Amino acid sequence: MTGPKNILFLMTDQHRADTLGVYGSPRATPVLDELARTGTRFDRWYTPTAICTPARASLLTGQAPFRHKLLANNERNVGYIEDLPDGQFTFSAALRQAGYNCGLIGKWHVGTEKTARDFGFDGPELPGWHNPVDNPDYLAYLAERDLPPYEISDRIRGTLPNGGPGNLLAARLHQPVEATFEHYLATRTIELLERYAEAARDRDQPFFLALHFFGPHLPYILPDEYFDLVDPADVELPRSVAETFHGKPPVQKNYSAHWTFDTMPIETTRKLIAVYHGYVALIDRQIGRVLDALQRLGLVEDTSVFFTCDHGEFTGAHRLHDKGPAMYEDIYRTPGLLRVPGEPGGVVRTEFVSLLDCTATILELAGLDPKSAVDSRSLLPLVGGGEARWEEDLVCEFHGHHFPYAQRMLRTDRYKLVVNPDSVNELYDLQLDPDELLNVYEHPEMAEIRTRMMHRLYQLLQERGDKFYHWMTSMYDVGETRYDPTLSGLDEATYQGSNP
Repeated sequence: MTGPKNILFLMTDQHRADTLGVYGSPRATPVLDELARTGTRFDRWYTPTAICTPARASLLTGQAPFRHKLLANNERNVGYIEDLPDGQFTFSAALRQAGYNCGLIGKWHVGTEKTARDFGFDGPELPGWHNPVDNPDYLAYLAERDLPPYEISDRIRGTLPNGGPGNLLAARLHQPVEATFEHYLATRTIELLERYAEAARDRDQPFFLALHFFGPHLPYILPDEYFDLVDPADVELPRSVAETFHGKPPVQKNYSAHWTFDTMPIETTRKLIAVYHGYVALIDRQIGRVLDALQRLGLVEDTSVFFTCDHGEFTGAHRLHDKGPAMYEDIYRTPGLLRVPGEPGGVVRTEFVSLLDCTATILELAGLDPKSAVDSRSLLPLVGGGEARWEEDLVCEFHGHHFPYAQRMLRTDRYKLVVNPDSVNELYDLQLDPDELLNVYEHPEMAEIRTRMMHRLYQLLQERGDKFYHWMTSMYDVGETRYDPTLSGLDEATYQGSNP
């Protein structure tokens, strides 16, 4: 094998960037912090959309959600397609064709009928949105090691608006660490890594191996060691718990009620945040086991290592939990680390990059054409720490969860614009208001910035072919229009080089 073509892709679910020591958490995550020290940390790494299935489909295809059209989690699908079509480009198919072993251990969640195996990945089938603790392979793992079954207590949940019990947010797990689903996933990953290492040594066959944890997605279900790891008294509440939803889209207040924030005392919120940090610590430890195996097998110098997640988590921020139709940094900005053998360590990049960009990066690392991933850019020009041409802004999108809800967001160095067709738009000055508490969209002094960002978002959506721009054409001052926005085909001449 010439060059470090092996790839280890470590992924979590619903993971806040600020829970890693390297991103400013007061609680160290020693394994991931060391990965950052020996690789590149991206400080502005965003998800293309803050919901599992569409984000994971974007990683797989290198396409933005509006393009691949797999727009919702199947558990709450609201009428969108539920599987990628036959013939869809995926990086896994390209790697398989190039002779790679491809494995995926853990969460799949890219569609309803098609599994990871349908896309060329080895590994046990583990469907669902959270740890499938009744899965036959997991149960066999427990039985082989004489480990106790899944059992929980100390459930934490609020009260729904209809008076019923809210979603389970956290619980104490009555199993040792070795029996946790996280330990099981790491063990299965190490086993497959050993198999792939043999193929790499004996047949010069490279590998792509993904470990996708189901956590720290809620509910945070942890054994005593991690459930009680962090003292709630030491937890600093996010400033945005002061959210009033004044001047914000009403859907955010509705979501807060759905997630029962105000039905629980603030001490419970502190405990939830504490347990969430415990969950991150458990996962960090399991990632350490996998990286130790990589070292033991002599693969470190031949293997690029990614760490990221599909999207973030509110965990009480803005009086919300989970994710949803609110494009705050808590759920759109995520951790992103990449270590490439031969490249310098301790590099920090501040360009706007995306989970989408992993696809082109994986292809380039494998010696394949990164342009096959049409909405993705290879991160390799940034990894070396040198100069690179890069866009100074970023577009994100959302299509709904529980119900259709279209949003588009433009993020620049200082500002964020969110277009909400059903409601009020949002504009945040992240320099003065990093917690996004004050919507300044209607403030007169922001008129020039608002107009400039509307123009830019409109331009980018047009360039991408995202037809959301049609709504913007008639509703906002977006500059010159070169087509008939009525799409009647009867009056094109009126709009050639003129404003609507």
